[in-house]
Formats: sequence, structure tokens, C-alpha cells
Amino acid sequence: MNNSPTIDNETGARVVTPYELEGVRTARFMSFLIDYVIIGILCIPLAIVIGFLGIITLSLGWMLYPFLVPAVALVYVALTLGGPAQATVGMRFMGVSIKRLDGARIDPILAVLHSILFWVIHSVAVILPLFVSFFSSKKRLFHDVLLGTYISRD
Repeated sequence: MNNSPTIDNETGARVVTPYELEGVRTARFMSFLIDYVIIGILCIPLAIVIGFLGIITLSLGWMLYPFLVPAVALVYVALTLGGPAQATVGMRFMGVSIKRLDGARIDPILAVLHSILFWVIHSVAVILPLFVSFFSSKKRLFHDVLLGTYISRD
């Protein structure tokens, strides 16, 4: 199959092909689960370090526990999603990556913003934003629409 970019003659913008969007919702969900298992595993050694830090500082270090998972998740997303592969480990395993509509690369700041927007929107509206993907072009979620990104097959 031809994976070269298709350009719209009228606008000059890149056109996303149906092949790129095939099975994206399922792959995205599975990659989410894989990534959060990885983040959980990454938190274990840091939790032990914070535990010892709490003993040394007479329990003051234990106040870092509420920030542990969000900090690990944001660093993980910045380094993987904002890295050269433009995909987290789970996304690479499932064969998808993130792309911008304008064709530019995702930088670590946009990757972190993407993750933060996902959690903020879904903590407020719970599952409702997931239904946006059934009605949007390119099977994008609400935070993808806001940031001008989409997930596609590699």
C-alpha cells in the first residue's frame, strides 16, 4: 500500500488516508493500558526512594507521594510521545503514533499538554469526550481536536 502523503490540490494540506486510521481506537485504548502499566512499574523504585527519604526527613519526604504518579507520567510522556518516535512504548507496541495536522513534529511540551488536557477533560466530563471520536473526522478525541493532532497507523 502506498504510504506517501497525499496532498489536497486546493488547500495544499496533507490528507489523511483511511488506511492510517484503521483500528486506531482499539490500538489507542490498548496502548493506554500498556503505558500505564509501565508507569506503575516505573513508580515502584521511586516510591521506595521516597519512603527512605521520608524516614531520613522525619516524614516530610512522604509528602512527595501525591506527586509521584503524575510526575512520572508527565516525564514518561514528554520523553516518549515528544521524542523521536512520536509514540509512547504502548503506542509503538500497537503500531500507532501521534501526528500534527500541519505535519510538524510533536515536541515534549505539546506531548505533556496533550496528556494534561486528556486528564483534565476526562476528569470533568468522564466518558463523554470519548464519544467525540465516533463523530469526528480522523477518529480524534476532544483534546486531539483542540491541539490539532491525531493518532495514525505507522
